[in-house]
Amino acid sequence: MPQARGTTLRTGMIVDDFILRAAFAGMMVALAAGPLGCFVVWRRMAYFGDATAHAAILGVAMALAFSVSVFLGTLLTALAMATIVSALVGRGWAIDTTLGVLAHSALALGLVAVSFQPRARMDLSVYLFGDILTVGATDLWLIGGGAALVLALMIWRWSPLLLSTLSDDLARGAGIDPGRERLVLVLALAVTVAAALKVVGALLIAAMLIVPAATARVYARSPEAMAIIAVGFGALAVVAGLSMSLQLDTPAGPSIVAAAAAFFAGSVAGAALWRVLRAARAGRLAPRTSRD
Repeated sequence: MPQARGTTLRTGMIVDDFILRAAFAGMMVALAAGPLGCFVVWRRMAYFGDATAHAAILGVAMALAFSVSVFLGTLLTALAMATIVSALVGRGWAIDTTLGVLAHSALALGLVAVSFQPRARMDLSVYLFGDILTVGATDLWLIGGGAALVLALMIWRWSPLLLSTLSDDLARGAGIDPGRERLVLVLALAVTVAAALKVVGALLIAAMLIVPAATARVYARSPEAMAIIAVGFGALAVVAGLSMSLQLDTPAGPSIVAAAAAFFAGSVAGAALWRVLRAARAGRLAPRTSRD
């Protein structure tokens, strides 16, 4: 068996190339998912993300059936699903019911379609839960390009997206079309799903959007700060998850999401404890203040 190529660090440790590629891929997904996840949280689009991500499995089956790039098949299918969901919601359909039906139907149809593809059936866990440790140079370029596109969209449309998130009426008053901003989010979500499929898999992509953003909300005092903090927590989850996977031989994608969930739980618990301590301190100081 050929020896794995590695990179020597100043500390004398040797890090295999595949670990470096996995870390870079995870960091790039975190960079895109951070600001986009904030809008998913603010707009309460968790189910929207699920429906789009679950459609990725159908995209995988179609890509293998027509012998095209899995990234392209996933991107087109996710974009189609996100567009359908956005159109239905815009026409007044009940959002929770619509997204619930589409999310689970897309996953079921995808799994049925995959059953007709022997190659996909063998690698089904890769598409469901990701396999970041097998990211190659081509995958890295695709993930990086997708993440760069999403980040550019978020920076370009940040203010209009924020205003339309606050109120459609305010956006129209400022000359902004809320429908156009929804399409920007649809495109960004589809590209993120395609880019993150090999990192965390179709079942956990929504978690990478929601959990770091929800954690950042505990600390943030402005929308911009929340986006930056979300990127930081996403990157920390990637590092912690990869370390857990290598040390405990656990699946990398679920380990990354588990690390993100641990950061969220710790942040919420820490914030609650701080509020209790602050209230107790205020209670102790109150009598002295009244006597003065």
